[in-house]
Amino acid sequence: MSTAPSIASTSGNSAQEKINMGYLLPVCLAATLGGLLFGYDTGVISGAIEPLTAKFSLTPEMKGWVSACVLLGCAGGVLAVGPISDRFGRRVAMMLAAILFLISAIGTAVPESVAAFNLFRILGGIGIGIASISTPMYIAEIVPGSIRGRMVAVNQIAIVGGISLTAFINYFIAQSHAGDIDGGQRWLIETGWRWMFATGIAPSAIFAALVPFLPESPRWLIERNKGDKAYDILTKAAGGDFARAEFESIRASLAQEKGSWGELFSPSLALPLLLGISLAVLQQVTGINVFMYFGATIFKSMSQSTGVDAGLLTQIIINGACMLFTVVAIATVDRWGRKPLMLLGSAGMFVALIAMGLIAQLSHNPAQIGNWMLAPIILYIACFGLSVGPVVWVILAEIYPTAVRGRALGVAICALWLADFAVTQTFPIMDENKWLVDNFRHAFPFYVYGFFCLVLIAVMKFIPETKGKSLEQIEVMWRKHHGESNRTADAEASVSS
Repeated sequence: MSTAPSIASTSGNSAQEKINMGYLLPVCLAATLGGLLFGYDTGVISGAIEPLTAKFSLTPEMKGWVSACVLLGCAGGVLAVGPISDRFGRRVAMMLAAILFLISAIGTAVPESVAAFNLFRILGGIGIGIASISTPMYIAEIVPGSIRGRMVAVNQIAIVGGISLTAFINYFIAQSHAGDIDGGQRWLIETGWRWMFATGIAPSAIFAALVPFLPESPRWLIERNKGDKAYDILTKAAGGDFARAEFESIRASLAQEKGSWGELFSPSLALPLLLGISLAVLQQVTGINVFMYFGATIFKSMSQSTGVDAGLLTQIIINGACMLFTVVAIATVDRWGRKPLMLLGSAGMFVALIAMGLIAQLSHNPAQIGNWMLAPIILYIACFGLSVGPVVWVILAEIYPTAVRGRALGVAICALWLADFAVTQTFPIMDENKWLVDNFRHAFPFYVYGFFCLVLIAVMKFIPETKGKSLEQIEVMWRKHHGESNRTADAEASVSS
């Protein structure tokens, strides 16, 4: 018997929604600049790491640390954002992220030592951690339930767009002095990589300038006894009938919450907290970031015949497929629901990973592996963009009560970044282990990530469908489920006695 809580069949608020996209769309697009900078700060290192290595004579260990230190900042940022957003508001958290992005963009462009560079990278990582929570949480709390999935998923487009933007900017910066006598390598090592990081200054400044003009989360305002402001925002978002119903729903929900760490770890929230952590970890351990890094190697043989730079070709194909299918997810997540997309995407990722493993293990011509890998990699990236990439963020932004949402997301996303770090560290170990190479020919990592796709499908059994539900309806659902579980346990205890 499934332990997923039941949900009423009605969709969203009973009040009529008159959604004002002229008001909501600019607000959400401004907020997603946080997602764009999240992707930009994550992806910019890919084009700069080789010039940095030459500039500072990095050892392999230091090269790895320069690439990975940002994740340490990410983990710290997600732990800090919960208390900050719960106490001072969602806008303050986004403003802090914008300031950290700006400081990091300036600081990483001018350092004369690798220690100073790493310090500013960690500060940027803190900004990424804060943005990875505050942006989707803010969007989820300001839009009506009927369009929440689409609007939160737009943030994933912004993240992928930020990563894609760095690929093109890095490429054009690297090519700007290609006509020099040494192919521009001397300029790239001394100056070019600095421009790669400096190009993040402008979007960071724009984000910081826009945040003060964004309305605060109505749920946070009601929690802070600023009901008049909250009611005005709700009315602008979807009309007076919606505002009245949503206002009362939020107040009733908050009356049952304490907003403490104790409540977050209480038995009534144990299931949503565990499921959120599981989804966050599984989004990473199904291997997505490995493919972002491994793609250039796979496509290297293709570049010899096409004449196109392998790194640019990789980013165009991988990020283009991810962005295209994230658009499909945005168009369908509020129609089809969260679970169908997650199940379809996870199954497709599993098939693609097993195909990659078999190609790697059975191929007798390593030079041709890249050509054969292209189709399953596109399938994998497409399925990730359709489901696990954007929809996990939607679910995480939905399933926690308002008063503890910041703290809960902090715990879940901290687990996500730690899982990202673990995948980044273990992939080279698995891929270069002599015994595994002798027996699996570099296929073993693909099988591992495929196994976790099956785990993700199993976990989705316990995730309820939240399509069209208000955040308060989802919250009540968990409480009812906890009460039913307690009554069942009491009845079983009574029978056994």
